[in-house]
Amino acid sequence: MSKVISAHAVSVDGYITGREPGAGRGLGDGTMLFDWYFDGDTPSQVFDGFKLSGPSARLFDALAGRVGALVAGRNTYEDSDHFGGGGPHPTARPFILSHRPAPEMTERQTLVTTGIEDAVAAARAAAGGRDVFLMGGGVVTAALKAGLIDEVVLHQVPVLLGGGRPFFQALPEHVRLRLIEAVPASGVTHLHYAIER
Repeated sequence: MSKVISAHAVSVDGYITGREPGAGRGLGDGTMLFDWYFDGDTPSQVFDGFKLSGPSARLFDALAGRVGALVAGRNTYEDSDHFGGGGPHPTARPFILSHRPAPEMTERQTLVTTGIEDAVAAARAAAGGRDVFLMGGGVVTAALKAGLIDEVVLHQVPVLLGGGRPFFQALPEHVRLRLIEAVPASGVTHLHYAIER
């Protein structure tokens, strides 16, 4: 069965955006969270235009190559200018989780309004046995509460943003993690965890 994974670039103080993110502003003043996508000399085999350090490329491409579909939250969708009508991954079908209509969606995107369980189930069905990737702090928090996540990857960037959208929101109980791999790289440390059940 496919796994449900979350992989986010995050500041050391736990933010996935800077201050004032939004449509046309992307991550706000937190754009340095993605500098490591372009600060190396190893082209990604999955994402055109990404040139990562060797260690980052190995881990990033291995994760990205597993993804068959993704679930993104409405804030992520809006901040990313609707993914240009497609999705943030070159081949994975995007499912947008929202409680309100999204009339700007294209036929390549699917809106799910009935909760995280339905969004993950729809993404799994579309993933063809591959993994489901989660994007956005609200989506990840909802999936953690529902016990749906198998792995969490933090691409930890050495910066304290001091504000923005936090990655993890309040959870009703502790979630224990087991470190699978820690990969130091140029401008980022990749921390790959499995959820312990």
